[in-house]
Amino acid sequence: MAGKSSPQRRTGGRSAIVLTSIRKAVEELIAEHGSDAITIPMVAERAGVNHSSIYRRWGDARTMINDLATYRLDPDRGLPDTGDLRDDLTVWADELVSHYSRPVNAALLRGGAAAAGESESDCLRDRRAEAADFAARSAGTFSSDQVIDCVVAPIIYRVIFLPWTLPEVDVRTYVDDLCERSA
Repeated sequence: MAGKSSPQRRTGGRSAIVLTSIRKAVEELIAEHGSDAITIPMVAERAGVNHSSIYRRWGDARTMINDLATYRLDPDRGLPDTGDLRDDLTVWADELVSHYSRPVNAALLRGGAAAAGESESDCLRDRRAEAADFAARSAGTFSSDQVIDCVVAPIIYRVIFLPWTLPEVDVRTYVDDLCERSA
């Protein structure tokens, strides 16, 4: 008897169109109402899909928002790798600030963090993996936790608590702090 295999998710065709319409609906609704007000029936109506399709994929609105927050900053994109680690970290941090300067992306981050509760959000898990990549490039000069503490945490703090200050952020100071502490 053959082993049981889990169902495969189709990534193209109708499934891709439905997923795109759901993502667009979530972004629009968050921009209009904030992430706490979003319900699956609202999303289904806006996206023009049956609510059971959304429930089947995510189960609840918080899980859906967490997943979509992770999607927005694509973990499969390439990280900067020019050979100058300090410059690469700066470009990466600038990308985070630029991404979260969009109100809908900041709302998705807040919603994803709230959905994660006591566990690590998917978005943070992806940032940790990226930090680990930079730490590995540093040949032991700094750890992934130090990248998170010195570079990512100050940005995320501002996104969540002081979003109006994001345009003032000079990420080079965060990267310099990381490199100087580790020297």
